Amino acid sequence: MKRTNLSLRGLEIFQLVAKSGSVRQVATETGLSISTVSHHLRAIEESLGVSLVDHTRRPMVLTPAGSIFARHVEEGLRIIRRGETELTSGNLAQVRELRLGIVDDFDSEVAPELAQFLARAMPKCTFKHHTRPSHEIIRLLSEQKLDAGLATRPISQNTGLTEYPVLRDPFVVAVPTSAEVSPEDCLADRGNLPFLRYSSLQIIGSQIEAHLRRSRVSLPNRFELESNHSLLGMVADGSGWAITTPTSFVRAKRFHDQVVLHPYPGRGFARTLSLFATELYPQASAELIAGYLRRLIKRHFVDPISKNYTWLSPGFRVLESNLDDG
Repeated sequence: MKRTNLSLRGLEIFQLVAKSGSVRQVATETGLSISTVSHHLRAIEESLGVSLVDHTRRPMVLTPAGSIFARHVEEGLRIIRRGETELTSGNLAQVRELRLGIVDDFDSEVAPELAQFLARAMPKCTFKHHTRPSHEIIRLLSEQKLDAGLATRPISQNTGLTEYPVLRDPFVVAVPTSAEVSPEDCLADRGNLPFLRYSSLQIIGSQIEAHLRRSRVSLPNRFELESNHSLLGMVADGSGWAITTPTSFVRAKRFHDQVVLHPYPGRGFARTLSLFATELYPQASAELIAGYLRRLIKRHFVDPISKNYTWLSPGFRVLESNLDDG
């Protein structure tokens, strides 16, 4: 049987095209030109002597031969990546690539210092850094488009990913400094301040709504915002009140003098921020990243706000392991 000349890069490109059906999308994801992606795809087909995708359809679909080949390519690449993982595990200096996602809560204070640290620890590594909302980071990890990502733990904890807890972030009530209203009045919808919601499409928003339902608290839905700064900005100018977290509050520094935090009345609740990693990502590398994240978050978030709001301790704290996640 004649041996073919298949490149590893070409097989990776084929796998991406097989999943998306779009050369243009694969080009965007990989940073390659459309012509380069098409060249890799054609080279594999010519080497095998069969058509793997139907180039006339949009999105492209696999031919019967392509479907068979795709199954073997996925298994083969998984074995190769697992071999790379075993060889580089525990030897950070040999890590070649890291696709890392950071939830946008930490894009200003934590992400730059983390990038500098990883650049020193992994001198041969090519980094791809993504700042996204938590739900998008979890999705990208599930699609194998990221290796690791810091995100809020979803309500459904069955992500299929390895989790390294980093921070317990309790929910609190944020009201305008000028408003004479108690958290109990806010939850009872007494007074003239409307409730400002996070978007229900975000994990933080869905967690708040789930807790309100469990507590049988029903509040009018007039405002729903994706932007943390917009939400706390409206609280600051007296347009409403919100349920938020210390981490979200720290980010909105310019509104600190106009917003005051209160403990959540009754049964409190919290979100957990964790580093999630795919099953192929080395545990030693993930633990190193999680450990450094804990130090950065403690320095930039936990310690500064705990000085002004001493009642946040010990609920607002870094988590050293799953056993500390209470």
